[in-house]
Amino acid sequence: MNEVTRREFLLGSAAAGVGLMAAGQLSAAPLRTTLHKAMYIGEPKLDTFKALKDAGFEGVEGPRRQRHAGPGGGHARAGREDRHPHPLDDGRWKSNGLRVAAAYGAQAVLHVPGGVRGMPMPEPWEFEIEFDPTSGHLTRVVKGDNQRYAAYIEAHNHSMDSAREHVQKLIPVAEQTKVVVALENVWNNFCVKPSIFKWLVASFKSPWIKAYFDVGNHVKYLTPPEVWIREFGPLLAKVHIKDFKLNPDRHGGRFVHPGEGSIDWPAVRRGFDDVGYNGWLTIEDGGIPYPEFNRRLDRIIAGQ
Repeated sequence: MNEVTRREFLLGSAAAGVGLMAAGQLSAAPLRTTLHKAMYIGEPKLDTFKALKDAGFEGVEGPRRQRHAGPGGGHARAGREDRHPHPLDDGRWKSNGLRVAAAYGAQAVLHVPGGVRGMPMPEPWEFEIEFDPTSGHLTRVVKGDNQRYAAYIEAHNHSMDSAREHVQKLIPVAEQTKVVVALENVWNNFCVKPSIFKWLVASFKSPWIKAYFDVGNHVKYLTPPEVWIREFGPLLAKVHIKDFKLNPDRHGGRFVHPGEGSIDWPAVRRGFDDVGYNGWLTIEDGGIPYPEFNRRLDRIIAGQ
């Protein structure tokens, strides 16, 4: 019998390990963070709360102008028990909105900062931005000549200044009420890349200003959601879940149900784990039964 040397044994063991990984027989590192399941709903109704609770959801997020409640029923009491955000953004932000949110036991309120429309701007896949780190002002949005987009750059910079001014005024009340103002990325042509959105959130240097990340909203700009998540890191407060399917040429696409699009959900889940996000995932979608949404969210949370 031939004697196996220590070096041969180690090399053989390493090769066997690679083979097992390739065959999918070795599991990834265990997930360390805890994520909670919620659903965005229309008008709060007790029947809806019961259906969501029976389906496996732990919380709800109501319309922007509605009060928050939970699947267990009730209003303010349920909001406190479910510990889930109470969005009160109606485009006319007032500091008393934070006080109302606090009365419902909310941890955070959603706020949409900025917005640019009605002028020539790059296609989503063309953006390659640079900005001034002292002001957040864009200096370019595409490679080469940016003259065609001068009006967009000017409008974006004005919107950045306005957003910072308005959110800054909310910080004393947020601190007093212990409710976070969570800024969300939406389809308003503003802060379309994670570096500048993170800059906006971090510029306040306040623990009461954080990010509300919508996983599907900015897929069309071709920066994967897991990159956004790692960019935000500890600034991440809340998360909306929806999917987006890019066209074959990766130019544009459409929203689809979770698990049917271009998002790499295991990579997203690993991103949440890597930044230590323990919090809510709220499905912002409709059109399939609650139990099926719950099943899909379970798969996302499991890293599948």
